[in-house]
Amino acid sequence: MKNRLKVLRAERDWSQAELALQLDVSRQAVNAIETGKHDPSLPLAFRISRLFEMPIEEIFHDENT
Repeated sequence: MKNRLKVLRAERDWSQAELALQLDVSRQAVNAIETGKHDPSLPLAFRISRLFEMPIEEIFHDENT
């Protein structure tokens, strides 16, 4: 699954650690999601969506689209 998390984080000038703190996950988890090595759980995807005030579909999308 591809995502725009790194771009959205950079637009706000947040470090991975700052984003991780806001999402209550580790910095390593943020890195793994940003690099596509790990897909977030549904509850985490909802937290990300709320934090960035965007629908989940605008942040995460299928690699084939």
